[in-house]
Amino acid sequence: MVRSRLPTWFVLLLPAIIILVAVVLIPLILSLYSSFTPYRLTRPETLYKWIGLFNYEKAVTSAHFWAAFGRTVLLLTIALNLEMLMGLGLALLVNKVTYGQRALRTIMMFPMMFSPVLVGFQFKFIFNDNVGLVNNALQSLGLTDVAIPWLVDGQLAFISILVAEMWSSTSVFAILILAGLFAVPRDPIEAAKVDGCTPWQSFRHITLPYIMPFIYIALAIRSLDVARAYDIVQIMTNGGPARRTELLWTLIGRTGYVDAKMGYANAMAYVSIFLAIAFTIYFFRKLNAARAELGMAR
Repeated sequence: MVRSRLPTWFVLLLPAIIILVAVVLIPLILSLYSSFTPYRLTRPETLYKWIGLFNYEKAVTSAHFWAAFGRTVLLLTIALNLEMLMGLGLALLVNKVTYGQRALRTIMMFPMMFSPVLVGFQFKFIFNDNVGLVNNALQSLGLTDVAIPWLVDGQLAFISILVAEMWSSTSVFAILILAGLFAVPRDPIEAAKVDGCTPWQSFRHITLPYIMPFIYIALAIRSLDVARAYDIVQIMTNGGPARRTELLWTLIGRTGYVDAKMGYANAMAYVSIFLAIAFTIYFFRKLNAARAELGMAR
């Protein structure tokens, strides 16, 4: 009798497959199932009651959900554009440096090394009404006589979160765009100088098209990060004041763990995931268009 043996590659991958199934696949299936139930953490028996698409209908007709979605899109739009512009400028400056460029590239990566939780606490202290660095600096310079309520006023709190997001993630754009600048061929730029093109014309018509694929990659990565922003917002404002800084995932967290409505929270989470996928598809289409313009598409 011949004993059948599993392929060697499957045996080697089996531990990783088991871990992925236990940590990713099973919780994913359970969360998807619970989104079709009225599951509450305080009432475990509700996990076995099927209500169909009721949670999804409730989510897409909820004013709080779409308000949080609107704030998330607003934060995403402003943060991505400002981070892209600042990262582009930083990359162009570092690319011009001839001495100590490696040290500068290392320093640029420092903000990426801080966890979002630490960044949240850091900027919560910086924008504190009484002992915050920003208010102390403004008062010391004589620019204001009163403490500015950065984390209490709705609009100022949104700006504070935006600043924290930009500080922590502008380096993502800078590093990727710098990698694109290293890949730009020198011959077209030298030819443009000989033809009398200005630096702006060389950048606009030669450098920018070459680095656009790198910019779209950074946009796709950061759009997913901002779309599921939670840590910084939760620590700095907890979605307040009066839900004026509540984003999608802080709303989902509040619904699931504070209100104990886990089934409804999972339904909102899956709607948010579908919206994030739509943004990712958009950016990858723009990436493919940029690659096609350079003749790099398959």
